[in-house]
Amino acid sequence: MLGHVNHARALSLLEDARLAMVDRQPGGSMILARLEVDYLRQLYYRVAEPLCVSSWVTRLGTKSLTLRQELVQDGEVAIRADVVLVMFDFAGDVSRALTDEERRHWSGYVES
Repeated sequence: MLGHVNHARALSLLEDARLAMVDRQPGGSMILARLEVDYLRQLYYRVAEPLCVSSWVTRLGTKSLTLRQELVQDGEVAIRADVVLVMFDFAGDVSRALTDEERRHWSGYVES
């Protein structure tokens, strides 16, 4: 209606990009523990326009990792988010350490 993408939909675009990374992740489950978002400029709604979300790991901890995500439109970052994901054991309802396999997977996304 206002010609721009609603903030909730924009967050869904970031989530879709995170899920694409997780789909290839070996084993385990994660929960979102923190989401910090900077809306740097208006994200315009344009029918059928592909948008690009870049995502990389900025911190790889024992039980969690932090992703930086940037959604770009017209060559400029419109939205920047820092996301903390925690490895989680749903059966025990507790956080858990990354497995060696998970650490290898996420290490491939570490910012160089």
